[in-house]
Amino acid sequence: QVQLVESGGGLVQAGGSLRLSCAASGRTFSRSAMGWFRQAPGKERDFVAAISWSGGRTFYADSVKGRFTISRDNAKNTVYLQMNSLKPEDTAVYYCAATLDYYCSAYGCSDQEWRYDTWGQGTQVTVSS
Repeated sequence: QVQLVESGGGLVQAGGSLRLSCAASGRTFSRSAMGWFRQAPGKERDFVAAISWSGGRTFYADSVKGRFTISRDNAKNTVYLQMNSLKPEDTAVYYCAATLDYYCSAYGCSDQEWRYDTWGQGTQVTVSS
């Protein structure tokens, strides 16, 4: 079982950048597909990005494509979300999630959040205009 701890959130001006990290513990990280989701106040949690267990496949929500980059370092048991050109509408709590479901490594599971079975506690990202 993987345990996840996010970090790197904070307050940034529009147009700025942040890099989120998600540190994982447990023996199954290198076999897990990883995802980032976010939840703005009063809204449902939405898919942001996902990466296959090997890092060879990545998936993005249309709203962040070209601005955000997901990556992983299996030697460090860490997944990252580099966020550039941030907008006020990116303000949310960002969650890291993990799954051993091979389907998510192959297809990202952007609309199948239920396939992710391990979640971090979240990190707040606030983008000021």
